[in-house]
Amino acid sequence: VNGAARTVRFSDGSAVAAHSVILATGVSYRQLEAPGCTDLTGCGVYYGSALTEASSCQGQDIYIVGGANSAGQAAMYLSRGAKSVTLLVRGPDLSASMSHYLIQQIGEAPNISVRARTVVESAHGSDHLEQLTLRDVDTGETELVDTQWMFVFIGAAPLTGWLDGTVLRDDHGFILAGPDLTADGRPPADWELDRPPYHLETNVPGVFVAGDARAESAKRVASAVGEGAMAVMLVHRYLEQS
Repeated sequence: VNGAARTVRFSDGSAVAAHSVILATGVSYRQLEAPGCTDLTGCGVYYGSALTEASSCQGQDIYIVGGANSAGQAAMYLSRGAKSVTLLVRGPDLSASMSHYLIQQIGEAPNISVRARTVVESAHGSDHLEQLTLRDVDTGETELVDTQWMFVFIGAAPLTGWLDGTVLRDDHGFILAGPDLTADGRPPADWELDRPPYHLETNVPGVFVAGDARAESAKRVASAVGEGAMAVMLVHRYLEQS
């Protein structure tokens, strides 16, 4: 940042200067380290979303890894057409990381079951997932189950490490913007303008963020697309007032 210029430097040594920048770097979903999962990613093993594959899972036995709201929401959505949905949770139950209303809905769903203290030991299949080896965390006992579908929701890391020291981020690395920057209605200490930051604007005027990399974002495709459109509108507003 140099005066009105915002310069983005690339790994090949080149650089682009602009009056305004939109950061839309997204996140990297945390991967299961169990053998076989990497080779079968996209072929029965999926990360971060269940919506695009839901139509292919009709009448199938589905396994979901994760105990937070995203896993619970996926379980409820997939249960509409699946034969069965099994949630695999490392902890003793869902209460530590899932909202009460979701836990209640899952408990009332006839085709959803929760296997606590259970992890994926390995995934098996040639061209597509065919089986999973599950391990009981407490006893160490393993079980081989048949399934062609596993959806993994074990968190994501924002791709924002390269911004260190440029814009404000939360403790997890997600970019703070708009109301998340203000304390008691006051803008951040380094804010130089008379107005407060726009909704998607970072602590650097003219630098905006959209999508999953933003703190408190919904982490959904539709939401990210909407934020992208809003960010463009705010860029125009910023340029008009600069």
